[in-house]
Amino acid sequence: MNFDYTPDELAFRNEVREYLENNLPRDLADTVLNAKRLHRKDYVRWHQILAKKGWSVPGWPKQFGGPGWTAIQQHIFDEECAEAGAPALLAFSVRMVAPVIQHFGNKAQQERFLPRIISGEDWWCQGYSEPGSGSDLASLKTRAERKGDKYIVNGQKTWNTLGQHADWIFCLVRTNTEVRQQEGISFLLIDMKTPGITVRPIKLIDGGETEVNEVWFDNVEVPVENRIGEENKGWTYAKVLLGHERVGIAQVGASKRELKKLKYVAKNAKSGGRPLIEEPRFRDRIAELELELQALEITVLRVLSSEAKGGNPGPESSVLKIKGSEIQQMLTELKMQAIGQYAHAYIPESFELGWQGEPEWAAHMGAYTARYFNMRKTTIFGGSNEIQRNIIAQRILGL
Repeated sequence: MNFDYTPDELAFRNEVREYLENNLPRDLADTVLNAKRLHRKDYVRWHQILAKKGWSVPGWPKQFGGPGWTAIQQHIFDEECAEAGAPALLAFSVRMVAPVIQHFGNKAQQERFLPRIISGEDWWCQGYSEPGSGSDLASLKTRAERKGDKYIVNGQKTWNTLGQHADWIFCLVRTNTEVRQQEGISFLLIDMKTPGITVRPIKLIDGGETEVNEVWFDNVEVPVENRIGEENKGWTYAKVLLGHERVGIAQVGASKRELKKLKYVAKNAKSGGRPLIEEPRFRDRIAELELELQALEITVLRVLSSEAKGGNPGPESSVLKIKGSEIQQMLTELKMQAIGQYAHAYIPESFELGWQGEPEWAAHMGAYTARYFNMRKTTIFGGSNEIQRNIIAQRILGL
């Protein structure tokens, strides 16, 4: 297998790099590169800048308004954006609900929702997990009872990411209790401004209250026309969405950027009077991490190649989810070790751009204790890694 980029691909990389140099606002890049908190306006601002170029939905085919890039081009774009410090795209909108609407939505739904995702007018969030239904998602209990041309939705969703910013939420709801769990679920698109919806923040172990929420539905009326596909077939559509989510969790570009940062810190930190990077055991752990990341990158390219040919992520997305999340956690663990006594306990101000720590080389690590705790979630969300191993055993190994 030839891992060298073609001249056209190298030219595309240069085009993306030049565009980022000229169009990525410096304050947004500083916020990302220094591990500070991004706000709604930051995400939307960058999305709309990309939309003017036609690059806000990099994985979409041309028929739905995307650039129609190859898998390699998508990977190059993600890698360059991560390296430059661009805010992440609105994943729930661009990479998760959009493919479901494209594959299973009707023409009216596609024309209504997809252009507003491209432009950044609509922010989407996810309504999957419930207090008693996380990894065992098919056991969800949020009910949607049909009354004429509407569904009446009652129930609770939890671990809802950035739902306080959202205009719409895509939800799995139970529409039939008389059949197998997976056969009684439907996929609804719900306007977050609908009366009866309440969003409440969840305080995390890192002290933050700006990331995840619980969402309550109290007799929320949803038009039947907002149902994707057939009633009681939502589990089929949900599995496609989860495949895209798990591919996105891999975050190869961001991990490569953070690996460079780890090496920088390890060169400046001291161990026994010499740079920590020269300590054999620590250096070996960095080398192991780098090899794991290279292997993950190759696997991601294989999956993206399949998607570019019109397919959806299969069970191989579970491999990406496991390795990607483990690599992200290992990066935060090694950074915590490297920064040593300069690792701060939770300091709210450290999340905002402009906060400074000491020494100078550790200033961007001011929020890293909180980030270390926050990254504990990566092996749980999107389906816990234990569940992913079961999927691999059953659907890839045939056990």
